[in-house]
Amino acid sequence: MHDPQVLRGYAADAEDLIPRFEALSSEEVLAPVLDLLPVRPSLILEVGAGTGRDAAWLAVQGHEVVAAEPVEELRRAGMALHPVPGLSWIEDRLPDLPMLLRGGQSYGLILIVAVWQHLRPEHHRATIESLAELMAPGGRLIFSLRHGPGSPTRPCYPASPEQLIQIAQGERLRLIARRESQSIQQRNRDQGVTWTWLCLGAPG
Repeated sequence: MHDPQVLRGYAADAEDLIPRFEALSSEEVLAPVLDLLPVRPSLILEVGAGTGRDAAWLAVQGHEVVAAEPVEELRRAGMALHPVPGLSWIEDRLPDLPMLLRGGQSYGLILIVAVWQHLRPEHHRATIESLAELMAPGGRLIFSLRHGPGSPTRPCYPASPEQLIQIAQGERLRLIARRESQSIQQRNRDQGVTWTWLCLGAPG
């Protein structure tokens, strides 16, 4: 979420968004990719974690989870709402993720849910490059692509799954799965919003 307008929009709308985020079930949000999540305890990174709903859910499953969130209002709410063992927070942002890359850690799973639409197309390659550098050998990258309109205060940009797969292949990431899903939020369904989920794998 490098776009400053997007970050300002989330900060301004945080009071409304926090209860809406928390009202969603992680099992329902992640239903298209539940079978692709690690079974054994793993080190997981969620980028653009929002209030930490999904990061906390994964931590409760026994994983060590780092939640990266650039919007202070959402990050602060997440820390208060989800004080669970195994969950830690960091302030960082796409496409470059400088804090995470300086940390030198690698992750068995990187999860990015309902974030990619806020990346300008010219940042897609740099984002994939940063994420590939953070993936452990044999690790997975799972992210969702939104198709359809967004909020006027938080701009959405188009993303082609085919182009992203091609960029990822240039970083030696292979396509494990591509899945299409409807939005679980009625207001999005009414606007015709759909999602594509991609799961990419790093060389072992």
